[in-house]
Amino acid sequence: MNFIRYTSCMLFLGFNLSSLGFSTSVHAEELNAAPTDSFSIVVIPDTQQYRGGKTKKEPDSEDPVTNPTFAAWTDWIIDNLDRQKVVFVSHVGDIVDHNQASEWEVAREHMDKLHGRVPYGISVGNHDMVGKSGDSSLFQDYFPKSRFEEFDWYGGCLEKAPEEAAVSGNNANSYQLFEAGGMRFVILHLECNAPDEVLEWADSILTKHADRRAIVTSHMGLGPEERPKKSRDYFDAPKGRMKWSKCHDKRGNTPQQMWKKCFKKHANLFLICCGDQSRTQAMRKVSQGKAGNQVHELLSDYGTNGLRLLRFHPAENEIEVVTWDPIKGERCLTTSIVPDQEQHQFTLQYEMAGVPKQ
Repeated sequence: MNFIRYTSCMLFLGFNLSSLGFSTSVHAEELNAAPTDSFSIVVIPDTQQYRGGKTKKEPDSEDPVTNPTFAAWTDWIIDNLDRQKVVFVSHVGDIVDHNQASEWEVAREHMDKLHGRVPYGISVGNHDMVGKSGDSSLFQDYFPKSRFEEFDWYGGCLEKAPEEAAVSGNNANSYQLFEAGGMRFVILHLECNAPDEVLEWADSILTKHADRRAIVTSHMGLGPEERPKKSRDYFDAPKGRMKWSKCHDKRGNTPQQMWKKCFKKHANLFLICCGDQSRTQAMRKVSQGKAGNQVHELLSDYGTNGLRLLRFHPAENEIEVVTWDPIKGERCLTTSIVPDQEQHQFTLQYEMAGVPKQ
């Protein structure tokens, strides 16, 4: 058995290769380098694959909590920052599975690899909150505003008084600013089912930065249009922008309400990224904003099957979307849930000449 096949087997069986003196960032092959004059944004799907004590997968284990998938993904990002010309990393939320300190410690350890190396943002998912309350205080403990204030790319967050910050405050809703390929971008990371006060804040940020190209990452977006009534509905029911919610009780806005109340109003918005729906896994649609602008909506929730690389090719006015599995070291071409390769490897048309419509 050659070395690459051996290491792949060890990863599959769950061995800790670092303890054997091997790097877990060794892959069977490497994705071709990003071409000259291109740049990339990495989108990290839900990272709920925790193992060890009191986790969903191993509730009776006494082993320390780990997340080999999360580790492999962030290792790959760091190893490929230059090769893939990565300018930003966006996490779609559900950064943890159980909202408990042991998992947040591991999550911060893996996101720390990016810290100070590349701009990034995180959307708060429903698993990152206390029940349906919208309380994201543990997320705020591990990824507070103060963690990011030193960076010039950090735009800020929705500000709330300390006694009210547990719900929607202290970096639970944030925005970042970056430039690449001669273009200026603003990207918002909004919590799952953001209430009206959050959407009003998001409106103000998108309006303030109307001269920048806008991206939104929010945890819920595409999936079963209506709330599933039985298990198979998650797989088989009609899908699109969801019209149901999980968080903030009656205050929470569905993805459809978030679109109508906020997103569709902004001419500079061209991309929305989401996760949340592992039984839909991959989906995309193109919507039209009020100003006639095309908005690409992309769902990725791949479990252990990979992350997303969005390669911008300004000269071609194209965004090449690559679903890449760092553990296997290969493109994800098909899955048992979504066999169509066109949902995993595809190209989006996006005009990159000039400035956004205003």
